[in-house]
Amino acid sequence: MNLRIAVVGSGAIGLYYGGKLAAGGRDVHFLLRSSLPAIRDRGLQIRGENEDLRLKINCYPSTQEIGVCDLVLIAVKTISNNELRDLIPPLLHQDTLLLTLQNGLGNEEFLAKNFGERRVLGGLCFICLNRILPDVVERYDYGHIHIGEYCREPEQRTHNIAETFNQCGLKCRLVENLGRERWRKLVWNIPFNGLSIFGGGIDTSAILKDENLHRSALALMEEVMQAASKCGFPLESSTPEELIRRTEMMGAYKPSTLVDFEKGKPLEIEAIWGEPLRRGLAAGADLPRLQLLYSLLQFVDRACQEKATDRQ
Repeated sequence: MNLRIAVVGSGAIGLYYGGKLAAGGRDVHFLLRSSLPAIRDRGLQIRGENEDLRLKINCYPSTQEIGVCDLVLIAVKTISNNELRDLIPPLLHQDTLLLTLQNGLGNEEFLAKNFGERRVLGGLCFICLNRILPDVVERYDYGHIHIGEYCREPEQRTHNIAETFNQCGLKCRLVENLGRERWRKLVWNIPFNGLSIFGGGIDTSAILKDENLHRSALALMEEVMQAASKCGFPLESSTPEELIRRTEMMGAYKPSTLVDFEKGKPLEIEAIWGEPLRRGLAAGADLPRLQLLYSLLQFVDRACQEKATDRQ
């Protein structure tokens, strides 16, 4: 497919996936803000085991300058979703597709409500990345990406996008049920992103090595599994064990929420913890640990943002 692609949200995820597509010869255009001068001057670097790319990319300060595209990769933090109401329209033609790579629940629904259900695809990025400098993305584990359509089985257009990703060295597969895969990822995101903060700013390896935190992670996983099942998305009973095994292979990885917390940025609390909690409770799930974690994260996030405001 000769797609014209826009990337909205140029943190680690957007820069990595957009950068790999650009390196594979695709026509990719990035919306950049604070990192625009650095990347225009030095280009984008993607590095990791057996990978070291430095490439010049098409980058712009506004979506008006990018213009209409065939595919939009959305990788902004979920706390910035309201900004998409202004950012997305200049990129749209009649058949433009919107592929959200965001975490948590509710993102496809937001895009469908504002831009039309037929446009919306979802992607789940199972990869360990951090942006260590404005122009440098570090990959710690290859990972993979799953994509599917919102409220539909994959159509030919989604098969074509998956093929494009694979041709550019991005291991991509289609999923028949996007909602189930969203819950599967939450089985990992909810405990490890949350416990990394309440463990005192620790990585995934430290969580697994501590007996109490390891036990807490498993208990939270079981609650998320219950919520998923009550909401109509049952997962295999082996899912927690499989995810723990994969986490052991990551080494000392800092989850994205911990990275945001350390930088004093607002946390994606509603998408990752709040919305799954609300849906699970409404469906009749018993979620005491998730409810407590959500409340504590709200308190921590408010305190951090108040401190940031005071410093200003």
